[in-house]
Amino acid sequence: MTCDHDSLSVAALVDNELDAVHAAEVEARIAACPACAEERARLLALRAALRGDGVSVAAPERLRRRLAESLGEVAAQAPAVPGPAVVIPFTPRRARPLAWMGGGAGLAVAACAAMLTVVVMGRQDDGLTRDLVAGHVRSLQVAHLVDIPTSDQHVVKPWFNGKLDFAPPVLDLKDEGFPLVGGRLDYVDRRTVAAIVYRRGRHVINLFVWPDGSTGGPPEAQAEGYTLRHWRAGGLTYWAVSDVNPADLALFETDLKARIGG
Repeated sequence: MTCDHDSLSVAALVDNELDAVHAAEVEARIAACPACAEERARLLALRAALRGDGVSVAAPERLRRRLAESLGEVAAQAPAVPGPAVVIPFTPRRARPLAWMGGGAGLAVAACAAMLTVVVMGRQDDGLTRDLVAGHVRSLQVAHLVDIPTSDQHVVKPWFNGKLDFAPPVLDLKDEGFPLVGGRLDYVDRRTVAAIVYRRGRHVINLFVWPDGSTGGPPEAQAEGYTLRHWRAGGLTYWAVSDVNPADLALFETDLKARIGG
């Protein structure tokens, strides 16, 4: 096997940015190329070092001072409540955990924690949405829409056997206006998933399916000009992605649910 020492592909593999097919191709190249294997080892070592306990960023002293002043103002405005004194210790390099605080200051910290949780969850949902849209666009750009091109659901469904650790439902919705095109493997949310492909006129609908791992996400989202529909049923999570009219994608979800339940 020839190798062009494409370090970008190796980095994409390490960062879990490749679909299942391209990931397998890069893995095969690494197995045959010492230079690529060395590059992957270097990147893995770098990632491990950056995630180590000894790596930290100290907050600027001005930021710490502003935080202390803000919490002090909140505590001063809150009604007096018996409890332990407010203690805000700071060290020159690494901030120590804040002591439990009573009154309004405690409520302020709880509110900040709740807001942080919402922000983190929102970023996780955004990351998954981008991953799904990327998989949809990639399938259209690299002429790899399907691995098994057929509208026969009885051929597509068994094709997934042995390739996945679950059995995705495959149905032809031709009578409902969504003919089956075929299926393929894809890579979403750091795992191999089933991608079942349908059409609505000239529009492609990618239905991504994998076991329900309580992955978040709204019932409907818009990203980069595409509509996404999300639901769970029968222990599986479903994401439909397309540039079709949002009403048609909602109808696709309704028709599919009526056939498989959920």
